[in-house]
Amino acid sequence: MNRTEFIVATAIILFVAFCLGWFANWLIHRFTRVSQADVDQLERMSQELHEAEETRDQAITYLQQREAELTNQLTQTEAELSAAMEGLRDARHEAEEMRAYVERMNAN
Repeated sequence: MNRTEFIVATAIILFVAFCLGWFANWLIHRFTRVSQADVDQLERMSQELHEAEETRDQAITYLQQREAELTNQLTQTEAELSAAMEGLRDARHEAEEMRAYVERMNAN
């Protein structure tokens, strides 16, 4: 094999290697390419996720407000109950004093 044949053979081998590399690159990009439908689906999913997060945040806010209202209402009810129990205690004490007074008056 003389020098010219060696150069031509090397050029052919390099050209074939280049073509195989280009073809492999084209195949990889062809099979891994993201289609517009996939992009649209991802966009729709991200929008739905965003809406779900907003709904969740609104629900959390509503629950926190409702919990605050119920806590306030419970505190008021407990205060009213405490006042009523104190009033009842005073009324019982007063009734006991009245019984004792009536019994003393009847005894005299």
